[in-house]
Amino acid sequence: MKLTVKGLFNDLQKIRDNAPLVHNITNFVVMNNTANALLAIGASPVMAHAAEEVAEMSSLSAALVINIGTLNREWVEAMALAMTAAQSKGIPIIFDPVGAGATAFRTQSCLTLINQVAPTVIRGNASEIMALAGCSVRTKGVDSSATQSDAEGAARALANKYACVVTVSGAIDLITDGNKKFQVRNGNPMMPKVTGLGCSATALVGAFCAVNDNAIIAATHAMTVMGICGEIAAKQSAGPGTLQVHLIDAFYNLTNEQIDSHWTHQEPK
Repeated sequence: MKLTVKGLFNDLQKIRDNAPLVHNITNFVVMNNTANALLAIGASPVMAHAAEEVAEMSSLSAALVINIGTLNREWVEAMALAMTAAQSKGIPIIFDPVGAGATAFRTQSCLTLINQVAPTVIRGNASEIMALAGCSVRTKGVDSSATQSDAEGAARALANKYACVVTVSGAIDLITDGNKKFQVRNGNPMMPKVTGLGCSATALVGAFCAVNDNAIIAATHAMTVMGICGEIAAKQSAGPGTLQVHLIDAFYNLTNEQIDSHWTHQEPK
């Protein structure tokens, strides 16, 4: 299992060539950001959260992205229906436990969903991943109060429990299947100042899982693209406002040469 510039660009080209449909049940704050990120990378986004249609929409999609950011009971029910439909069709499910650990309702909703249908990939910050694993940690709203190194044990435990890939976002992203792990060292300190970039990263994981059934490679490719494009965008940006604009352009224009020049990966551990 090896990461290469060629492998990443091949996945990116598959997304651009095939425009996989990525079904998002995501939060009100990031719907526009997420849709634009997916469009720019080459995927086809759809945002549908009504219980009456989510199962049908998921069945038509190449990947399902579940993001609990603006949570309510009706959405949890719709998410469960969508996840069940996706699982029955063998469609990858990407789960973002936004704010897990902040409130009992939020944490329990996440656990109810993933205990019912195990995701293909769970992507969250360190506090969220630790909360799902039952660690004593308090999420600061939707922000992490822990580092990705703090969460490695929790990430491995979750990955083994649910037979999935767990991605912990941070200054250094950690991606593990419970055995192997990759680290992504790309990105820029300005990125956490833009709301919803973690949610956009989750959506990109969905796009890459739609074209690559090796979930740990797909997730690492997505996080690498997110970090590299963040670096490219930051060089042109005066602050977080322009970073958002330049990031979408960076997704759209990303080349093999840019990936190669920003590549930081080593062999998995």
